[in-house]
Amino acid sequence: MLFAPTKTEFSFTLQWVVATLSGFLVSLFLIEIGEKSDVGIPQAVIGGLAIALSQGLILRHSIFYLRWVLFTIVAWLVITVIGVGAVGWIVPTTELFPQRIISGAFYGAIGGFGIGFAQWLAIYQPNPTAWRWIFISAASWAIAIPIGSIAGIILRQLTQLFFGEVVGLAITWLVVAFLTGINAYKLFK
Repeated sequence: MLFAPTKTEFSFTLQWVVATLSGFLVSLFLIEIGEKSDVGIPQAVIGGLAIALSQGLILRHSIFYLRWVLFTIVAWLVITVIGVGAVGWIVPTTELFPQRIISGAFYGAIGGFGIGFAQWLAIYQPNPTAWRWIFISAASWAIAIPIGSIAGIILRQLTQLFFGEVVGLAITWLVVAFLTGINAYKLFK
């Protein structure tokens, strides 16, 4: 068993969501949210570190904690370098709903696949079914980015404040955290 035996699915998922959202909120103090061209390699590394360390608190009793942190940071770096971008900190430039949905799902799937693959490298040895994490991550991001992106543009239009887009990104992270948290518990219990 990789996690403390007293953790239930609900408590693990709740801890995972709180940790992931906390990592995102901490990253907001260090990274300026922007368009794809504004969020580069340094921001991806800092954001990846914030997320990896916060999730690492949940995984600290597992045998793959340090690998999780390292590979998560490397994943954010790589997806940014190859042009996908630091998807969790990028606001789309378009206000068209269909384009936000399609591009969000596309870039979310690619980014989530990259993150999931890197994290799989950290967890595959203790768990032979860990390969599923790659697809869980890809699907979670492909679902979450369009949801957060649409919420962000609606809030921005309603308030006339860019802050609406930041709230949309927080919603993205909430959805990703919830979907990956449920599946992480099932995969690693």
